[in-house]
Amino acid sequence: MSLGQQLAPHLPFLRRYGRALTGSQHHGDKYVRATLEAIVAAPEEFPRDVDPRLALYRTFQAIWASSHIDELPEAGDANEQEMVARARLARMTPLSRQALLLTAMEGFTPEDAAYLIDVGADEVEDLVSEAMAEIERQTRARVLIIEDEPIIAMDVETIVRDLGHDVTGVAVTRDEAVALAMEDRPGLVLADIQLADDSSGIDAVKDILAEFRVPVIFITAFPERLLTGERPEPTFLITKPFQRSTVKAAISQALFFDQSTVPAL
Repeated sequence: MSLGQQLAPHLPFLRRYGRALTGSQHHGDKYVRATLEAIVAAPEEFPRDVDPRLALYRTFQAIWASSHIDELPEAGDANEQEMVARARLARMTPLSRQALLLTAMEGFTPEDAAYLIDVGADEVEDLVSEAMAEIERQTRARVLIIEDEPIIAMDVETIVRDLGHDVTGVAVTRDEAVALAMEDRPGLVLADIQLADDSSGIDAVKDILAEFRVPVIFITAFPERLLTGERPEPTFLITKPFQRSTVKAAISQALFFDQSTVPAL
């Protein structure tokens, strides 16, 4: 099997990581593209002594650490969300963000995360705790949950409340989701794709976003329906079955990059 064939299944998820790390599909994809260009330019330098996925992320991390591709534009060129992201990122060390996303969202072990960000394995847990604490200090929101499976909805609601957020409602259909969003505007939406009446959570989110801007996290058993590369993709996508820590990390990161949650000064 060629190297390209080995890496191909992991690229959609590397793109997800890039989006979550930078808060932007545009910036995240630039990093992934630079990573692939580096591998093509010097295939002999690609790590061969570890799993291909680990080696791919290691190459990405090397690009991240040595370049400024993800730097946000100057104040005069940045949009509002990017300005907020810059302010918040200034308060958090890059390593803590990386450690959080690599372990909680990408599913790497602390040992693998330590290899990827080039720190001691005993430091990863402290970095993750630092990231979560900093994000939680900066973000609070009202959350709409769109989920038709009662047990999963209850679990997600518990996670949301444990993080200190309020739940505006739990919807099981597209129409109910839109109605709840219009009645009590949320600051974050957590949405499944397949809903109770065979309606689509994707369509529900589109309807909501047509009325107002709000960060969205999709939690789904069908990630391939969103990770196509053919249209703008969600910055935050969680695959079922999920770990509670994954949902917590995604919520924290989504709110971290949303200007509506900036604390009042």
